[in-house]
Amino acid sequence: MVGYSDSKQDQLRRLRRIEGQVRGLQRMVEGDKYCIDVLTQVSAATSALQSVAISLLEDHLAHCVAEAAAQGGPEAQAKVKEASDAIARLVRS
Repeated sequence: MVGYSDSKQDQLRRLRRIEGQVRGLQRMVEGDKYCIDVLTQVSAATSALQSVAISLLEDHLAHCVAEAAAQGGPEAQAKVKEASDAIARLVRS
C-alpha cells in the first residue's frame, strides 16, 4: 500500500486541476496573450505542482519511512536515503 492511498482522490483532483491550468497556458500562448500574464499562470501551475509534491512527500514520510524506521535495519536506512534524495530534488527544482 502506498503512503498516499488515503488521499489518492484528493491528489487526483489536484492534478486534474493543474492539467487544466497547463491547457489554459497553451491557449494563452496560442492566443498571443501578454507575456507577464502567461508567466503569472506558469508560476501558479508551478506552485500547485510543488504543493502536490510536498503533500506526497509528507505522506511518504508518515507512512513508508515511518514504517521502515520502526522495523529498523538496512530497509530503514534505504527509505531515509530515498526520502532525503527526494527532498534534495524538490529543493533544486
